[in-house]
Amino acid sequence: MTQPFGYFVHHQGRGHAERCAAIANALPVTRPLTIFCARDDIFPALPAHVDIVRIPSLFEPVGDEAGTMDDIATPATLHCAPLGWPGIRHAMATIAGWFDTANPALMICDVSAEIAQLARICSVPHVKIVQHGDRGDQGHRAAYDGAAGLLAAFHAGLAQPEWDAAMLAKTCFAGGLGVDTRVPERELARQRIGVGADEEMILVLSGGGGDGFGQAPLGVGARARPDARWISIGPVQRDWHATEPSNIEHRGWIDNPADYVAAADLVIASTGNTTCQQILAAARPWLAIPEWRYFDEQHRKAGALAAAGVACVRPHLPSSADAWKAALAETIATHRPDAQRAMIDDTPADDVAAWLEGLAAKLWTSAPTIISSPDLTGA
Repeated sequence: MTQPFGYFVHHQGRGHAERCAAIANALPVTRPLTIFCARDDIFPALPAHVDIVRIPSLFEPVGDEAGTMDDIATPATLHCAPLGWPGIRHAMATIAGWFDTANPALMICDVSAEIAQLARICSVPHVKIVQHGDRGDQGHRAAYDGAAGLLAAFHAGLAQPEWDAAMLAKTCFAGGLGVDTRVPERELARQRIGVGADEEMILVLSGGGGDGFGQAPLGVGARARPDARWISIGPVQRDWHATEPSNIEHRGWIDNPADYVAAADLVIASTGNTTCQQILAAARPWLAIPEWRYFDEQHRKAGALAAAGVACVRPHLPSSADAWKAALAETIATHRPDAQRAMIDDTPADDVAAWLEGLAAKLWTSAPTIISSPDLTGA
């Protein structure tokens, strides 16, 4: 029987589950896949040869788990490893038990430094998902250095400058992985969302990984460009002091974000991975505003986008009418649609599946290395 792949999926946001589903659907039907995740309701359609095993969250305490041993320092090689949490023990035992019985060819980790290191300790080769951010700490380095391969769900042109040759050599880059990057026709998209053909539309897009932008600065922006129609989708933080003009409306969660991106003349959005791929594929002028994330993930991604010339970046939403006017003008003046489209690969999921299959074949068909047992007798 073909050795299975394992796949740990972080349950925050949507990008982790979406790229897992894309890979699952691109893998050969002869390759069994077992997914470990704290939720089983966040995945797009999965093929029949895929199983989902629910495990407790590694990041959220249950019952009396929290705070009992917080005085014990966390070693630098770990990120989230609190003591005394039965949920973590159960999750790790479930995965380790599967390692023992399934004899997997690979374990894909998206994302947890602890799960990656568990695979290595259990003698299972792992593929670590690489994300942007300041991740030179010992925990990330242990996960990266011990990996058989690294997978980046973005174009190689967005690599961070400090990633060295050794790291890049074992990284598979896949721009657009896990995102439907088909772009609707602009006029049809406008008809579907109720925007006139001649209206200037500014889209404010907030993804599922955070709380959205503040209402007050968006109101300042709408007042600074009163002839444009401003529409926000996703969450918006309500501000009691916000005074919004009539040219902005908040539509909340919608089922067709691609229509809104395709219809927009300009997009204001954070730099979450799904959001990035959608905007780059649609090649729209983009004012990128990074949100707070661990390890400054979105800020470092914003820096990579700016360096590649595919987005205009501000550290936060402009705070005055003049600042809004300057930011919007720069976004339009520096727009490079061809450079944006070049960030999206034609068949990223198929490319990744082929790379994973090739990596597994290389690992498991190589001549084994014989290591002498250590002398434990003391003689």
